[in-house]
Amino acid sequence: MPEAPAGPPTPPVALAALLALEELGLRSIAGPADAELLWVHTSEMADPYPYLLGGELLLSAGVLLTDPDTYVARLVEAGAAALGFGVRPVHDTVPPELVAACERYGMPLVEVPPGTPFTAIARAVWGLMAAARHRELRRVTRAQQALATAAARPDPVPAVLHQLAVQLGGRAVLLTAGGEELHAAGRPQAPEVAGALGRLARVVARERPGSPASATDTLGDTSLLAYPLGGGEGLVLALATPRREAGDHTVAGIAVVLLSLLAAPHQGADAAGRSAALVRMLLGADPGEVAPLLGEGPWTVVHARRGDGAHADPLTAGALGATLGSALVDTGRGTDAVRVLLPGGLEPTPQPGWTLGASSPGPVTALSGADSRAARALRHAEATRAPLAADAPVTGIAALIPPGPAAEHARALLAPLTAPLAETLRCWLSLHGSWDRTAVALSVHRNTVRQRIGRCGVLLGVDLDDMDVRTELWLALRQE
Repeated sequence: MPEAPAGPPTPPVALAALLALEELGLRSIAGPADAELLWVHTSEMADPYPYLLGGELLLSAGVLLTDPDTYVARLVEAGAAALGFGVRPVHDTVPPELVAACERYGMPLVEVPPGTPFTAIARAVWGLMAAARHRELRRVTRAQQALATAAARPDPVPAVLHQLAVQLGGRAVLLTAGGEELHAAGRPQAPEVAGALGRLARVVARERPGSPASATDTLGDTSLLAYPLGGGEGLVLALATPRREAGDHTVAGIAVVLLSLLAAPHQGADAAGRSAALVRMLLGADPGEVAPLLGEGPWTVVHARRGDGAHADPLTAGALGATLGSALVDTGRGTDAVRVLLPGGLEPTPQPGWTLGASSPGPVTALSGADSRAARALRHAEATRAPLAADAPVTGIAALIPPGPAAEHARALLAPLTAPLAETLRCWLSLHGSWDRTAVALSVHRNTVRQRIGRCGVLLGVDLDDMDVRTELWLALRQE
């Protein structure tokens, strides 16, 4: 059987739910009816095995069906979820040999009546998936609100664990790397379940090199999950639930972010020092004082803004930082932008629902400049409607210019410009002279951009339509 592929970004659909749609007239005639469908595929090949991903409802009229036993055996080997057989015009009824083979191999077999097009079945499956996805999103939203409310209580860690246990209908436990229980909430668990959760905690504890991001197991009818908390001190969130539903992982992920923040006082001087270093840096501390705490780097600064323009609360920002791979997140600048500091060789990647701008990696002593470049990259991404824009390091011919004399020349050349004019000119040049995109990036009217660029030309005494002039100004602006 081929390796199971990643499922689609929608919950699976129960075959029973599809059979319940009276307008389709489908009838289960063999095999179990408790299958779950990931997608729909139509094929009249004698052996569709090479083209199946697993989890399909395969629809066929049996045009080339000659050996039902081999045909069904190959479907089972490919991981198909169910077979839908359309009667007429090829077959007046479902072949008895096919029914017998499906019973023998445990393959769900559904009879499709003559008046039901295969496209109607596919449309019905997608509709059921959309409805399931909507229910899942509503559930996750309610859980997020409940967990955030719990985190604001005077006893936040037990409150979050209690609310998580309620949302998942099971038990939530905060464990040490050695499996010692610190807090717990929810249904009482049998000793063997507690032992299994302790073993999972030791597997994912961050103090172990190469530990996975999560671990799962089952014990009888109980699903077990474990997630390490951020901070590097080996705290683990472990869950025991009677079932595993769509959205459980997302809800647990929200709780992991919250508990990682709430457990920060227990995570040791290293994590606390890093958090303090970030705060001091953002408050204008000397980079030389920050370097001993953060290390030399390289570090990448990421600026992010939600695609819907809404302000990102600390929970949402923390989730973004966790996805990017860093707990160093700042939302307290009075704007709708989030700043994330990525350590080491981590590279930012596009995130659904976000627009990102990233600096090029650099030493901790250059974080102030990297912060400005990340902000410019974010404006560039928004103006060009790109999910991610990265500030490229100086390379090529520009890298051959000695930085000292180049910076001195740039200061002299740009001296007549105020900071707003210089920033407008920089943005306008980076967007190839587009008035509209520059207006979007700077959140001003396009006529304001025209007036500022015209003023730049007058103060500098140059023709900004001249490519040589533009090139020299761009190189000068890059020196800042």
